[in-house]
Amino acid sequence: MSALSIKNLWKEYGDQIVLENVSIEIESRAFVALVGPSGCGKSTFLRMLLGQEVQTKGDILLDGLPLPREPGADRGVVFQRYSVFPHLTVLGNVMLGKELLASRLAGRLFGKARRAVEEEARAMIAAVGLMGSESKYPAQLSGGMQQRLALAQALIMRPKVLLLDEPFGALDPGIRAEIHTLMKRLWHEAPMTVVMVTHDMREAFTLATRVVAFERPRDRPEEKLRYGATITRDIAIWPPRKAGAPSIFRPDRDGPVSSQGQ
Repeated sequence: MSALSIKNLWKEYGDQIVLENVSIEIESRAFVALVGPSGCGKSTFLRMLLGQEVQTKGDILLDGLPLPREPGADRGVVFQRYSVFPHLTVLGNVMLGKELLASRLAGRLFGKARRAVEEEARAMIAAVGLMGSESKYPAQLSGGMQQRLALAQALIMRPKVLLLDEPFGALDPGIRAEIHTLMKRLWHEAPMTVVMVTHDMREAFTLATRVVAFERPRDRPEEKLRYGATITRDIAIWPPRKAGAPSIFRPDRDGPVSSQGQ
């Protein structure tokens, strides 16, 4: 399960209220797109779901339990800027999270344990369409390929919740369409809930099951610092989109996603 429950959430920085009285129920395996003007708190909200920021008031629950106050393996994240390690190969980037989780002191696995993680990483690399690039470094990859790598890096940890902060905004339109197709497939195949911040309304309505708008109801200059943004619209996509398909970790059966045009 991966349901999120946000109740009466407030975020303040000193006298500035960024978010006020935000409440939303996000069902397990939903794909929610957050839209709204720049500076209305969408990314701040996402960082609170990740655990990078702590709410001033209110509750965030994951499957009925308080969200841990720091980032963990239950939440994956992909940012607009490619969040990969430039000194590691594609394979090394995808293996790193598993290695650190299993061996916090050494940061490396050996023998049978390492072979198992490497096999899983190669399957994930194939699933995102990067087969054949395992030994390349991020600088040798195009922008679209680096975002595929960032997705693989997040998804190998099998997060309950995947958080996307403008992840495709820097990509050319043709490449972005390919990544959208990949993202839909990954969401269908992996048992996770997705929350995505985007300024692209077309992207929001193409990918999401719900489009949630953040706005400041009071926007006069003298009110901007004192009053924050809240949810003003929550639009369910029709006809409804439902996730559900076999596990992502079977590229031998389903075949890799096309990596052309990256």
